[in-house]
Amino acid sequence: MLERLHARIVKKAPEILGLPVALTPFPVKKLLLQQLLNWQFRHALAEGELDFLEGRLLGIEIADVNLRWITTMQDGRLAVLQHAEADVWFRGNANDLLLVAARKADPDMLFFQRRLAIEGDTELGLEVKNVMDAIELDAMPTALRTAIQQMANFAEAGMKQDAKAAQARAGVAC
Repeated sequence: MLERLHARIVKKAPEILGLPVALTPFPVKKLLLQQLLNWQFRHALAEGELDFLEGRLLGIEIADVNLRWITTMQDGRLAVLQHAEADVWFRGNANDLLLVAARKADPDMLFFQRRLAIEGDTELGLEVKNVMDAIELDAMPTALRTAIQQMANFAEAGMKQDAKAAQARAGVAC
């Protein structure tokens, strides 16, 4: 019973989060995203590892949470934009992207399963992916790393439980 509840929470959480995200004005989202991104990538920024984004536009879309933004480099910092034509888009669902961030899912595997989409300038997309792959979990700020890992553990367990339940239902006669 608790396992089914866990699986249901994981499945419905993005939908539930989608409403407050949709109602939050973009300037508030922009401020939060810029602070989070610059905090997360502070070492990569200091080392110049993200300089290739100068004048380039990277779009991120988390469809099931209604969250979409464009990131670029401006004055040595990551900036978030709302309306621009992105050179490349990364699109996925919240739970999958959470697992990628916690290193619990391989982005290539999700791409081939069509759970992660990279559209547009594939060379730029590959550069972004390589930088993301190179960042060690230990380089993340401790509070952020802990939060991501705990949420990913919860999501992963719920997704596995949901998959088991779906397999059990598949064997039931109509």
